[in-house]
Amino acid sequence: QVQLVESGGGLVQAGGSLRLTCAASGGIFSGYVMGWLRQVPGKEREFVAASRWNGGSTLYSDSMKGRFTISRDNAKNTVYLQMNSLKPEDTAVYYCAAVLYRGTIYQRPDHYTYWGLGTQVTVSS
Repeated sequence: QVQLVESGGGLVQAGGSLRLTCAASGGIFSGYVMGWLRQVPGKEREFVAASRWNGGSTLYSDSMKGRFTISRDNAKNTVYLQMNSLKPEDTAVYYCAAVLYRGTIYQRPDHYTYWGLGTQVTVSS
């Protein structure tokens, strides 16, 4: 059974950095796209970044490009989201998600099959 477990969230001041970790187990291999999405209470879940597990393609939300970096450690079945220059509007619950790759990297949350429980990121001003 596929499991995704996020960690690394917390409280940080504006301008600071955090690295989120997603530990994957239960069959997530090279045929998958691994994504990070986030959600603020009362708003829809929002795409942040995604990457093919084999590193072939990567996609970022325009508002986070240049500040956030998605990466993988295939040996550890782990995906990371390095977040720099954090802003108060980055405050959200960040989710790790996975979907089988079918020729494109999805941005819509409803395209993703597997989800973690999320980790809270709070950026103070």
